[in-house]
Amino acid sequence: MGKRPAFDEIMGMTGDVPPRPALAALGKWLEDTPDGELRRRQEAAENTFRQLGITFAVYGDTDTRERIIPFDIVPRVFMADEWSRLSEGLVQRVEAINAFLDDIYGERRILKEGVLPADLILGNPQFRPEIAGMRPPHGIWAHICGIDLVRTGPDEFYVLEDNARTPSGVSYMLENREAMVRLCPELFREYRVEPVDSYPDRLLETMKSVAPRGRGAQPVCVVLTPGHYNSAYYEHSFLADSMGIELVEAADLVVDDDRVWMRTIAGRVQVDVIYRRVDDDYLDPLVFRADSMLGVPGLIAAYAAGNVAIINAPGNGIADDKAIYSYMPEIVRFYSGGEAKLPNVETWRCREPQALQYVLDNLDQVVVKLVDGSGGYGMLVGPTASRQEIEDFRRALIAEPHRYIAQPTLALSTVPTLADSGLSPRHVDFRPFVLTGSKGVQVVPGGLTRVALKEGSLVVNSSQGGGTKDSFVLMAEPRNQSQSQTIGGMTQSQGFGA
Repeated sequence: MGKRPAFDEIMGMTGDVPPRPALAALGKWLEDTPDGELRRRQEAAENTFRQLGITFAVYGDTDTRERIIPFDIVPRVFMADEWSRLSEGLVQRVEAINAFLDDIYGERRILKEGVLPADLILGNPQFRPEIAGMRPPHGIWAHICGIDLVRTGPDEFYVLEDNARTPSGVSYMLENREAMVRLCPELFREYRVEPVDSYPDRLLETMKSVAPRGRGAQPVCVVLTPGHYNSAYYEHSFLADSMGIELVEAADLVVDDDRVWMRTIAGRVQVDVIYRRVDDDYLDPLVFRADSMLGVPGLIAAYAAGNVAIINAPGNGIADDKAIYSYMPEIVRFYSGGEAKLPNVETWRCREPQALQYVLDNLDQVVVKLVDGSGGYGMLVGPTASRQEIEDFRRALIAEPHRYIAQPTLALSTVPTLADSGLSPRHVDFRPFVLTGSKGVQVVPGGLTRVALKEGSLVVNSSQGGGTKDSFVLMAEPRNQSQSQTIGGMTQSQGFGA
């Protein structure tokens, strides 16, 4: 975990002092509320999640039962000034990601000027030459981004990775807030918390704003899901229902005359915007994988003709690549003209011989990741790995160094978490959601806090045993007593899961 002690976001650096002054009320709440009562509320939330069907599946697991992601009752809190700084950095980064995608599928100035090695882009499996030269409606590629952040100190935030394909987890952000409003209303009376329940409306407005021009004031928007066997199906249906639009599968859509139509009992309806939760490989069997049963034949032709917007745009996977991530400071500088406001974690590109040698010499001290990996798979956490795991990774690195990057093992910040033995610090990361439409970029004032429930673990992914917390973003204005009836963006009369 590194030599530096972890910063606790409520208690400060040592964890044995009074809470940070602005969070004294939260510290008192934790002190005054018995563990048994906290546990009762937490179990009530998880029971509701189970009843609502908020579950996920772990691919390749012999236990095929779907499960809930464990919920922790202790919130994570961001001060208004912290959030303001984070938002500025997130907007800058997402604008750079959009400019980067537009460039590499267009003029490729960044390659011509030698900022990035051309083979890192053009030889990358996530680069889609099939869509080179195409431009999405309004020139926006990454409409929904989930930028994973970690914290190591009071003012030290780093971007851990960028998620620009189909970032998931927003349903947990929304359901976690509903749980806290219902079960811990006293916290919302004490703190003025920015609401997150407007996210579906913000997302729908973003979708409508990027509809092909000339399609009228009320474009037809849909969510395209691979189906109910997908691990994130609950989120797909939740978002479609929250936005009041149709959830469709490939069989519900047909392409005719380079236009996408939805089959309905009243006849065919032209579709203008598709929020797809289907990976590029399976999106259109005429262009990508011919054996895909999840995609819509002819969809890319309709997209190329400018008759439909696809959110996020095909080809965005290259912005998720961890080797590309290592160049994000240069990418931000190239497109914005300024330095990145949110720094990267130091990263060694194993494709470079000197970096590879350093990583091989320090495998027991670093974190090694596949450049195209996700979900906590294909990763080595050196300090907690066995000798055999380290040797296995050594062989993999030597055989295919270009497939890996490595980073130092950071002392990730902690937040008190309800463990079997009572409240105990656990490491966290954070995924805020950034929406980009034709009217600009907006950062949702909240996000998904993931927590490593195993003591000492740095792996927060749900597939690896992690859980989630609600994320409070505090308002800058003084608390207005007359508005105390509205908490967390919902009235007190609104129940969890209502």
